[in-house]
Amino acid sequence: MTDETLYCYIHPNRPTTLRCNRCERPICAEDAVLTPTGYRCKNCVREHQKTFDTATLQDYILGFATTVILSLIASGLLAALSFVGGFFIWIIAFFGAAGAGTLMANAVLRVIHNRRSRSLFITIAAGVVIGALPVILFGFFTSGFYSLISQGIYIFVATPAVYTRVAGIQL
Repeated sequence: MTDETLYCYIHPNRPTTLRCNRCERPICAEDAVLTPTGYRCKNCVREHQKTFDTATLQDYILGFATTVILSLIASGLLAALSFVGGFFIWIIAFFGAAGAGTLMANAVLRVIHNRRSRSLFITIAAGVVIGALPVILFGFFTSGFYSLISQGIYIFVATPAVYTRVAGIQL
């Protein structure tokens, strides 16, 4: 057994006793990432995560377009119901947005064929917000306070509902 001092391959002036359990390069504590199987360097973790990104450019375009269109329809329906007014429209907005978010997510998952990428999930969630913007702007100039609040509730509930469902996050 040799007492050779190891130095981090990223920070050559830092002595270390850690090694990446994948590539076996020495790494300091700052560059080590604890995984369920041991410590890995950030490069190996990044490479491993890339294997889970299966989305194509077409998925980004179709997923975004699908959520924009469906969100425009859902927020438009909510705006049409705003004649109810008062507190009741906010309850409708809350439960309707949750249902609309689930329906949008299921439609998008079919369109993108369940392909995955964190940036794809964010793009799809942004589509929910962008789809609601025309209705919000129209409501800002023509409708009252209740309509704007209900649209805010819609965005606040539908966006994370779509993101979590498409990303496969179970609450």
